Amino acid sequence: MIPGMTWNSMQYDNNFSFVSAYGRGVVELLDARPGERVLDLGCGTGDLAAAIAADGVAVHGIDGDDAMIRAAVAKYGDAPGGPTYAVADGHAFTVDEPFDAVFSNAALHWMRRPDDVIARVHAALVPGGRFVAEMGARGNVAALIAGLCEAAAELAPGVRVEPPWYFPSTAEYATRLENAGFEVRTTAYFARPTAFAPGDTAADWWCMFGASTLAAFPPDLHAPLLARTDELTRDRLVAPDGLWYGDYVRLRFAAVRV
Repeated sequence: MIPGMTWNSMQYDNNFSFVSAYGRGVVELLDARPGERVLDLGCGTGDLAAAIAADGVAVHGIDGDDAMIRAAVAKYGDAPGGPTYAVADGHAFTVDEPFDAVFSNAALHWMRRPDDVIARVHAALVPGGRFVAEMGARGNVAALIAGLCEAAAELAPGVRVEPPWYFPSTAEYATRLENAGFEVRTTAYFARPTAFAPGDTAADWWCMFGASTLAAFPPDLHAPLLARTDELTRDRLVAPDGLWYGDYVRLRFAAVRV
């Protein structure tokens, strides 16, 4: 999704599978019916596209990262009636034939030109088509970001922390949708503390999801910077069960192309 950013698709599946697991609720909101055509925008390694396709839905998944698409094809590309996958930029994709619905989970916040994305979604839908998604909302991972900022202020005061995400409020994103020709049907804004895999810490989270932010720092500073981030966030993010929890805040919505 981010120019120049590459993903470790195997680690994503093994340690951060909660991304797809929490997306099941968005699949239920989509309520795709057999015979419909659905575009999965930001499909990652393909798990939710495959789940939707299992109900007799024709699903095409796109993602901006080639490694993610290769992993999706390796897992699901040969399944009869299964989804198809392709690399495409969420800001500029086109489709040969409009879809009945566009679905997206945990991807829109990586696309920092939201009006471009919404315009492409609108163009990809039939009249009355559905846009159903969940994304990071305002306040998402605030403690994780604050921890890295505090560590950077101590260890690299001359380097500015620039997170690569767009986390809107409900009102902001709903306004963008309405201005682009959508009717917003439902919205939900909610906190969802999310457990990391056993043994993973804030440092592991930043290595997976914040590589472009860490790239602004000298390589030899990464280890001490991440270690200090862990120290600063431990009291805020470690629960009594001993696991680290990301302070996730989500926006889920359903809209219809007018």
